[in-house]
Amino acid sequence: MKNKINRLGICIFLCIIIINCMGQSAGLINSPKNLPKDSIQIMEAGRIVFTNTCQACHGNKAFPQAPSLQLLMAVPPRAILNTLNSGKMRQQAKALSEKEREEVAQYISHKLLKETVIPKEAYTKYVFGGGNKLYDYSGFGGNPEGTNFRSAEQSGISRENVDSLKLKWAFAFPDASDMRSKPAIVGKWIITGNSITGDVYAIDRFTGKLGWHITASNGIRSGIVVEKSGNSYTAYFADGATYVYAVDINKGKIIWNTKAGVDAMAMNTGTVAVSRGKVFVPLSSYEVAAAADSNYNCCTNSGGVAALNAKTGALIWYHRVIPTKATARKDKRNKKPFYGPSGAPVWGSPTVDFKRNLLYIGTGENYSLPTTSTSDAIQAINMTTGKLVWNFQATEGDAWNLACPTIINCPGTKGRDLDFGMAPILVTGKDGKQRLLAGQKSGVVYAISPENGKLLWRTRIGKGGALGGIHWGMAADSENVYAANADNLLGINYDSLNIKITPGIYAIDIISGQVKWATPTPKISGGPSYLRANSAAPVVVPGIVFAGSNDGHLRAYDTGDGHIIWDYNTDKEFDTVNGLPGKGGSVDVASPVIADGMLYLNSGYSQFGQKPGNVLLGFSVKN
Repeated sequence: MKNKINRLGICIFLCIIIINCMGQSAGLINSPKNLPKDSIQIMEAGRIVFTNTCQACHGNKAFPQAPSLQLLMAVPPRAILNTLNSGKMRQQAKALSEKEREEVAQYISHKLLKETVIPKEAYTKYVFGGGNKLYDYSGFGGNPEGTNFRSAEQSGISRENVDSLKLKWAFAFPDASDMRSKPAIVGKWIITGNSITGDVYAIDRFTGKLGWHITASNGIRSGIVVEKSGNSYTAYFADGATYVYAVDINKGKIIWNTKAGVDAMAMNTGTVAVSRGKVFVPLSSYEVAAAADSNYNCCTNSGGVAALNAKTGALIWYHRVIPTKATARKDKRNKKPFYGPSGAPVWGSPTVDFKRNLLYIGTGENYSLPTTSTSDAIQAINMTTGKLVWNFQATEGDAWNLACPTIINCPGTKGRDLDFGMAPILVTGKDGKQRLLAGQKSGVVYAISPENGKLLWRTRIGKGGALGGIHWGMAADSENVYAANADNLLGINYDSLNIKITPGIYAIDIISGQVKWATPTPKISGGPSYLRANSAAPVVVPGIVFAGSNDGHLRAYDTGDGHIIWDYNTDKEFDTVNGLPGKGGSVDVASPVIADGMLYLNSGYSQFGQKPGNVLLGFSVKN
């Protein structure tokens, strides 16, 4: 029994990392009796591992956040295995052998581990032919300033033709349940990655056919950045284990790769930024999950940014968000010490300010005490030296990890997990002045002076919480910033603020901070009500904001008054150009990518109980 309790972290994080199919049809789920006879031994062995390590909380009323086994079956076994091997559960699963991890992954999914091969018919002749500056697109926000704005000429989509936007093709990602990697466009090709397998693809953006693919060592949880030097085009990206890659797009070959993270539990979810010969790599930490293991020495890691040489991958400088190294603090209930300060992860992409030679990042909560002034903050870093120029903290005293509220490594405070998870936006308003805009999980949007970090205005659009407020990003034109509010996601709000939950899309005046309009996320028929939430970053073109929601819909909003002018439901099965089973799900994480009359959208995300899926969808307006 004691062993089971010590390993509760495994089961808790199986639910947090791979909880997935709330509201999914039971007809989509295989059961062990439908598997080949030779799988019986594997399933029985996996059942024993599950019973000994996970059953203590799955189905236990004391752990309502842990779903039943039935609710875990839609996730592919490879996704579960990757989470155990190198993902958020690697600390909790270290007591399991490689064979045991494979067995329990197959038992939970009720599917066998097998390699999925993309058929030869899915490939087309790869001829690069260079890029087109007008239509090329890369980075999490589409430009160094992170605005998620596309001009009328770049986008080719307008109020006049948006009604003709139709699905042209669908591409299915093997073994995937979460579509996290934001595509880049260079010429006629899309460069994008698989967040589970680590495969990176060059896909013909007009047909959906494959040109080439390479494989990284871990899943690609972030976007792709493309840089041109002379006639050479290079794609830069990081995998979940913080290995950074430079890939020759013309040849489909890796030029170099190097590990950027220095902490033992370092991870990457944010897209790299590339500027002036440097690759800037945002770094966070799995310690937020590892802390749920009561035997884990919580906590010592810090968020950071590594600057690498773009030609060689060599380290130039490293910025640690918490400059003070963690030391032993007062004892926990088990008489072992807490360590701190820690945390302040950098989840999102850095934003580049060429004029001021600054790099802007957002940070998250502290994982342990004492709290620091650098958590839940926006920071400006000198791009040449890596030195901190200014620090704006939005929320003080936020210490939280996934042991909270009851497991021994919880710091015992009323921390709310109010990260700045998105990339800051540097935008020039109609008054000619630049402002740095950032949205927080608190449900508050801030305008900050890029010169000195002083607050210009703050506007609350929601209640916020651990899974509320602004998650992945915003978009801005010269008049407004458009924010997605995820307040309702899972209904988790750990405070008593007398503020209503108000999920939806908001337009806020850049100069005054006043809300111009707010459009609630439409109610859905069937499925869990908590999927009524906008978590994904939006994208804006003149007259239109496109925003996805956790119910699987992509909607187009009029920038003038916010009314919905186009709607497409991606939560369904698709015939795919590569012949693999394809299904859409929740639209989360990145914004759509728009270029030359086409729109590209990831569909599927199951990390916090949303709907899994594995498709990249290509839409086109009528010529």
